[in-house]
Amino acid sequence: MIRLDNVLRAWGSPDFKDILKHEIEIMDAELLPLQQGLSTGNHIISNQHSVMINGITETENHIQVTAGIFYKSVIAGCSCADDPTPVSENNEYCIVRLDIEKKTAATSVSLVLE
Repeated sequence: MIRLDNVLRAWGSPDFKDILKHEIEIMDAELLPLQQGLSTGNHIISNQHSVMINGITETENHIQVTAGIFYKSVIAGCSCADDPTPVSENNEYCIVRLDIEKKTAATSVSLVLE
């Protein structure tokens, strides 16, 4: 489970969005559903993502955030000597939803299917 303690402490402050964006950007890519969000490549390039906050709503128990994640992928070939597949980076984008529990900062992340 992900805990976004710094984000929860910043809730209600003018710096909330900046802190939230930073915390998601430094988050290990394996904790985000980026692999499931691929549209071009078949393997993500870890820990090279940037974030755009699309929306924030509040419920009684949670802060719900919708964020766009920009990242890169590659089309991994067989790595054989005669493999014609060039290794090049592809731009990827997906939308995730973060549900931050107000009492504990425990956060669940899910892919938003458009």
